Amino acid sequence: MFVGLAALLHVYIFWMESVGWTRPEVWKRFGVADQAAADVTRSMAYNQGFYNLFLGLGAGLGLVLWWTGHDTAGRTLVLFCTASMVLAASVLVTTGRSYLRAALTQGTLPLIGFVLTLLS
Repeated sequence: MFVGLAALLHVYIFWMESVGWTRPEVWKRFGVADQAAADVTRSMAYNQGFYNLFLGLGAGLGLVLWWTGHDTAGRTLVLFCTASMVLAASVLVTTGRSYLRAALTQGTLPLIGFVLTLLS
C-alpha cells in the first residue's frame, strides 16, 4: 500500500514539474519567485519531473510483478525504486532547511514501503 502511494505521489510530482510547471499554483508550491523564474527553470523542472515519473512507474511495475508471482524481480524493483526515492529526498534536505517539508513529503511513504518490503 505505501509503495503504491509513493508511486502515485511521484507520478503526481512528475505532472507538476513536467506538465504544470508554468502554472502559478504549481511553481509557487516549489518556492519559485515569479512567472519569469518559472519560465527560466521550466526545462530543468521538465527534466526533473521525468526522474520522478520513472521512479513511480518502476515502483508500480515492481508491485505488479510481485503480485503476479514474480517475487524476486518485483521485490527487487520495489526496493530499488523506494530506496532511490528516499535517497533523493535525503539529497533534497541537503539543499537547505526550507526543503525539509518537501523532503518529508517525498520520502516518508517510500521509506515506510521500503522497510515493510524488507520485512515481508
